[in-house]
Amino acid sequence: MALMHEPTAPYHSAQDALRVLESVARHTTGVTEVQLSRHTGLGPERLTTLLRMLRREGYVEQIAEGAYVTGDALVRLGSAHDREEALHDKLQRTLDRLRDSVGAAVYISRYVDGEVKVTQYAAGPATPAVNEWVDFRYSAHATAVGKSLLGQLDHNGRRDHLSRHKLARLTSRTITSDKLLLSRLESQPPSVPHLDLQEYAIGTVCAAVPITAGSSVGCLALSLPIEHAHRLRRAADTLNRNAAPVLLSLTI
Repeated sequence: MALMHEPTAPYHSAQDALRVLESVARHTTGVTEVQLSRHTGLGPERLTTLLRMLRREGYVEQIAEGAYVTGDALVRLGSAHDREEALHDKLQRTLDRLRDSVGAAVYISRYVDGEVKVTQYAAGPATPAVNEWVDFRYSAHATAVGKSLLGQLDHNGRRDHLSRHKLARLTSRTITSDKLLLSRLESQPPSVPHLDLQEYAIGTVCAAVPITAGSSVGCLALSLPIEHAHRLRRAADTLNRNAAPVLLSLTI
């Protein structure tokens, strides 16, 4: 299965952050911001923004005289014996913070072995999760998550998925035409969030943005009750701007 990878803003941020982390890791006794700028080629403003994010995520720590060293979160993710647990915990903390920031339930989804899979999510009393009344594996055509994941496949990958999953009508807004769905997926710019405006379930709207790491297809998504639909696009933009830490965790 070929992928349609087009770099997004979170991808570029994650790549820049990796360059910073590699430079910090090479300087075990600490490296200053001026030195990091010289080693990475990143401008002071860009570097300051990345370092703020990396400190918040626990990937770097600041020591005496403003120098930076590797943080505990990076050490844990680099440890083979508990990497899976460390990654799950790290992503959950990031999702919890995103949930509170955007005021919506948030989800990480992956396309695994030809199927849509929600791997983690953060919800709460004020930010309820979507009621999975139809298995997400069989409703990719109707969900923001599914459309974001399918949008990252090539044409043959999309056709293969649709050949295995009939486009069932879940609401009056659901797209049930293969031709129409494929046309919309192909015309969607990678930087624009995929939306679900009551296509999966009446009373719920959703948005999803890609977080593709290497050959793995993934997305970050949010859901809102219909009474908060007016917040969807702004929340989706916030989600997209804050997707880099999730992508970075998956890449390290």
